[in-house]
Amino acid sequence: MSLTTDPATQTTQPAPDPDRVASIKEMSRNHVFTSWSAQGGLDQLPLAGGEGAHFWDFEGNRYLDLTSQLVNVNIGYQHPKLVAAIQQAAGELATIAPGFDSQSRADAARMISERAPEGMSKVFFTNSGAEAVENAIRLARLHTGRHKLLAAYRSYHGATHGAISLTGEARRLGSEPSIPGVVHFWGPYLYRSSFHATTEQEESERALEHLRQTVQFEGPDRIAAIILESVVGSNGILVPPPGYLEGVRALCDEHGIMLIADEVMAGFARTGQWFAIQNWDVRPDLITFAKGVNSGYIPLGGVVISDEIAETFTERPYPGGLTYSGHALACASAVASMQIMEDEGILEHVRDLGERVIGPGLQALTEHSVVGDVRGLGMFWALELVSDKETREPLGAAEMAKIGRACKDAGVWPLIMANRIHVVPPCVITEDEAKQAIEVIGNALAGLT
Repeated sequence: MSLTTDPATQTTQPAPDPDRVASIKEMSRNHVFTSWSAQGGLDQLPLAGGEGAHFWDFEGNRYLDLTSQLVNVNIGYQHPKLVAAIQQAAGELATIAPGFDSQSRADAARMISERAPEGMSKVFFTNSGAEAVENAIRLARLHTGRHKLLAAYRSYHGATHGAISLTGEARRLGSEPSIPGVVHFWGPYLYRSSFHATTEQEESERALEHLRQTVQFEGPDRIAAIILESVVGSNGILVPPPGYLEGVRALCDEHGIMLIADEVMAGFARTGQWFAIQNWDVRPDLITFAKGVNSGYIPLGGVVISDEIAETFTERPYPGGLTYSGHALACASAVASMQIMEDEGILEHVRDLGERVIGPGLQALTEHSVVGDVRGLGMFWALELVSDKETREPLGAAEMAKIGRACKDAGVWPLIMANRIHVVPPCVITEDEAKQAIEVIGNALAGLT
């Protein structure tokens, strides 16, 4: 199937307003403290609006978005039904404390649990993915009475203290020392295998054996949880090889360890399923989710909790909470977003376009000398670029910047991460738009030679 844009609902792009660009930039430099950045050198693009899979600036430039902002604008910019639902909810009951029940919170929790694997009936709401991770590890520790947490290298779990401690890449280093009890292990990544594997089967088996040994040396009876991204996001769109997630589940079951699936980036249609882990026959004990649940229109996150863990707190109070847990307006936006995904067949569209257009189109780009690997599923893809296909030396920053500029000049906004182009557009991107994006990327790659 394919999605099309209805001209009757199209947003009018405003006339260019360069003076406003200068004003926004000046105020931002003077007053906004921006995440992950040295403040002195910032020169960010002010955005004026967006629609579907496009956004535009105040100077009249319109871009096809391959970033989904932070891989979360899953149903696209300014979806009229979601905007209307938020407006209606704001007029009825904009906010409510966790100590009261609300229709939107109850509906959101029911709808999320119904779409999760069987036996996961309750949802604890947070404001973000990082807060979801914090509460997931607290739930696992309290349920098991253990303290250790195993997390993968090449992972990102958030920027709060516990979540950044679990993160397995360089962004955690500035926040060390970490919370106690965190141990990192190597996950599967065949293109740059830590296990000298040459096939997916070897990579899966050897990564599982490495994890098993890590568990043994850390003491299985001390490990509360293993947390992993069902499909690794920021660190390369690493799709687990066949048998890996099933093997992790079996290892956890063997030792009474909780399995936490971090679905903050991969959930809610991104891979063509409500949760990415549903691409495999695996039920985790806890699922963390956030921005994709309502396309980031209002801050919202949460933890989907297995019935077994929820039972632990039937008589025992859970020692945690948030002022905005289950915020009425945010939950209303999640209800509307999930209904839109269902009504418009967005999950089916993602699976179809990923298998039929995006995957094959990106694979065809391996004809370029700098494309070392292509991997992904659904609307969740990465091209890993190298200066030499034999040595697999990562392509340099200058070349990556040149590719980025060429794409933007052609009206496509890419997501450049290290030596990779992540192709993660809004899940409502049309077939023609997807083909346009792939053509632009191909032309940018050709421009290097």
